[in-house]
Amino acid sequence: MMTIDKLRPYLTCGELRAEDAGRSVTIKGWVNRRRDHGGLIFLDIRDRYGLTQAVCNPEDSPEAHHIAEQVRSEYVVQIAGTVQLRPEGTRNANMPTGDIEIVVNDLVILNAARTPPFEITDHSDVDESLRLEYRYLDLRRSKMQENLILRHRIIKKIREYLDNRDFIEIETPILIKSTPEGARDYLVPSRLHPGQFYALPQSPQQMKQLLMVAGMDRYYQIARCFRDEDQRADRQPEFTQLDLEMSFVDMEQIMQLTEGLFIELVGLTGMRVQTAPFPRLSYDDAMRVYGTDKPDLRYGLEIADVSAAVAASEFGVFRGAVEAGGVVRGIAVPGKAGVSRGQIDELTTFARNFGAKGLAWLAIESGEDGARSVRSPIAKFLSEAEIDAIVDATGAVAGDLILLVADGATVAANVLGRLRERFADELGLTDPSVAAFCWVIDFPLLGWDEEAGRWDAMHHPFTAPLDGDIELLESDPGKVRAKAYDIVLNGFEVGGGSIRIHQRELQRRIFALMGYEDAEIEARFCHLLRAFEFGAPPHGGIAPGIDRIAMILAGESTLREVMAFPKNQSARDLMFDAPGTVDLKQLDELHISVKTPKSSASGG
Repeated sequence: MMTIDKLRPYLTCGELRAEDAGRSVTIKGWVNRRRDHGGLIFLDIRDRYGLTQAVCNPEDSPEAHHIAEQVRSEYVVQIAGTVQLRPEGTRNANMPTGDIEIVVNDLVILNAARTPPFEITDHSDVDESLRLEYRYLDLRRSKMQENLILRHRIIKKIREYLDNRDFIEIETPILIKSTPEGARDYLVPSRLHPGQFYALPQSPQQMKQLLMVAGMDRYYQIARCFRDEDQRADRQPEFTQLDLEMSFVDMEQIMQLTEGLFIELVGLTGMRVQTAPFPRLSYDDAMRVYGTDKPDLRYGLEIADVSAAVAASEFGVFRGAVEAGGVVRGIAVPGKAGVSRGQIDELTTFARNFGAKGLAWLAIESGEDGARSVRSPIAKFLSEAEIDAIVDATGAVAGDLILLVADGATVAANVLGRLRERFADELGLTDPSVAAFCWVIDFPLLGWDEEAGRWDAMHHPFTAPLDGDIELLESDPGKVRAKAYDIVLNGFEVGGGSIRIHQRELQRRIFALMGYEDAEIEARFCHLLRAFEFGAPPHGGIAPGIDRIAMILAGESTLREVMAFPKNQSARDLMFDAPGTVDLKQLDELHISVKTPKSSASGG
């Protein structure tokens, strides 16, 4: 049934139905398609609400028909006419407006349009660079508009959920001081303070902690963040996250709050939550069983450790790896026992690209008598008991392929995790209608940076250690676990959080472990440490990535599909051609001189 918005004295292109037949209406939009049927001209008019067919008949309105002859795709038009039912046999059940059409009495061209560089359709195969250069045209596609509408609904739901739980939305500054957050800062020079720079925030981390000190016990913000890092499909130099912090809470309370929010967000789509409450995995277990701290739990293909079973094996590669303190681990790939030599070679190359020295394999087959047989170049070096142990540990059955890596635990986890993901895609195990969440907890607080020769924070330096591990900070820092938690959805980390340090001396100890001298600590963090002297409450929070959440819930493979104006994988804006050079006068005002690297053509 048609409606009229007082702020929109016309109808959208998606609301007319059969019961509106006989009504006089006006619609405005873009010409999606023009069809000339030898007298009758049909115009499909499109806006973000849908598509409506209009018919121009010279017998009804010669003038409108004449104008329709001039109209082309993407012209902006206004149409006035009468709604009628489409003739029998011409109705389109796949369109909400497919039962009706508008008989045009008046047609106005509001703006003509050049022929677009690509067809405005969800089904055209257009190079992404061209789409980003003409992003305003790309955004006319219904799929892109649906993605942006979903993103809007996600943010709206977040605000509703948190507003109902006494949270206050507070904006924090964009121009701040450079802080160690794990990536490079985007720096902004100060004209008023020559030689000094602001930084764009990688996150509002310290500001939200200061808000807890200020007594704003439940804070959130839809925060714009910036990181100057290498780009991947699920990364952008500027992104949006839900920034959330609470006082007087523990991990359990934050995790329960977050689970409730994510369940409601999934409810905005046709997806279903696989398991609730969300499963919890320790960091060590996630790495051992799935080869990653971002496991996709929509499928099995779990990694099995067979080190003990082959520690004394005649196969020197296995025995040597265990003797050197490494591991032998593997996965069973269903239905791949018929693998060819060429396929094995390709898989071996794949494994080596991720650090493995090689890849061992066992094809489990069924003999004529039904008995199990094994096809493998290493089978002759393995005892029957060792083969049995490998088969049992991996859960392999006849028809399966067992892939084994003998190496350090880190390498084995990385390689087998990659193989697991590869075969899940190949075998179609990643059901897009399922939202498989899990929590990863018990992360190491610190990791050793070989290049820098110092300890570095696994999450950020404001994360609190587990109470029982504090005594290990100086004696064995690598064994200290963090009060940190990541929420993972379908193989993507969609949010990370922690209970924060709220005591000055403990925070100074962590900074010192990371190699900061006292003078540097005071210079970079005096504002935070001073605040802790004035009654900082215990507090913690989490920061889910809104872009990544929208990407997964929209069924897209890159963040660029759910952002209005993203950068490409080289961090360039192809529409504005940014970044770009600036006028020398601007640089002079900022007291900046630019040193550009020599091009390869100049021999530099």
